Amino acid sequence: MIEVKDLTKTFDGFTALDKTCVTVPDGGVYGLVGPNGAGKSTLIRHLTGIYRPDSGQVLVDGEPVYENPEKKALIAAIPDDWYYFQSATIQDMMKFYRGFYPAFDMARYEKFREVFALPEKSPIRRMSKGMQKQAAFWLTMCCRPRYLILDEPVDGLDPVMRRQVWSIMMSDVSEHGTTVLVSSHNLRELEDVCDHVGIMNKGRVLIERSLADLQENIVKLQAVWRPGEVPVLSAPLEVLHTSHVGRVYTYIVRGSTRTITGRLEQYQPLMLEALPLSLEEIFIYELGGEQYAVKEIIL
Repeated sequence: MIEVKDLTKTFDGFTALDKTCVTVPDGGVYGLVGPNGAGKSTLIRHLTGIYRPDSGQVLVDGEPVYENPEKKALIAAIPDDWYYFQSATIQDMMKFYRGFYPAFDMARYEKFREVFALPEKSPIRRMSKGMQKQAAFWLTMCCRPRYLILDEPVDGLDPVMRRQVWSIMMSDVSEHGTTVLVSSHNLRELEDVCDHVGIMNKGRVLIERSLADLQENIVKLQAVWRPGEVPVLSAPLEVLHTSHVGRVYTYIVRGSTRTITGRLEQYQPLMLEALPLSLEEIFIYELGGEQYAVKEIIL
């Protein structure tokens, strides 16, 4: 298990992480989401033992990860700006990875040659961004990590390869109990793979729940009312957003579907329907609703 307790980090007076707390359960996929500048990349650099905390703790299996080679050997990461030596080939980086990861699987490396089909002896710097990202996955997944930490993992990959790498990762989760933490702005993609979600903003994780719990805590409803009988929804209903097209009104309300539907039925709508809420919609309305919604700009 990965645990972050009251983690604080400042840079030149700017607080990047402010008593951040995170718990990543074993054997699942944890999605870390938040707006630009929320502190996600800074948090990831602490999880991988790159940054020393100013205060607080970053624990892997109950032990601090910073300057702990034994725990770092259990963690593999693919950052958004994956590092490789300037003149290195895939084969050169494979030898480098083997030196750091005792569990590096050469049989898997050979098998993945058919999956990624990259020129192993060509300098990585001459490859496209997508090819470099494939090389990062090829090498990282051969490390057989217990904890896999990803920052915008499939950015630059074509749709077929995106499905391929997700398939490999999810297979490792189900068959080997790999724990994955992934930070991405592609919320639609995360929605398909995540078990738990942490919503981060201004250096703190505001909400940390299973995806199922998040989806049950906010309800999207559409209602049609009789002309001139549109009710004003107020307390105890916590309405986060209201919009309408013609006579069809859409409401985003905090609470369970059963409770909210029961209360709106008291107003006797002509039609009332609960709709599934996407992770993107949850993200917008948990962070502040209208403040984060797309604004119409007239030029």
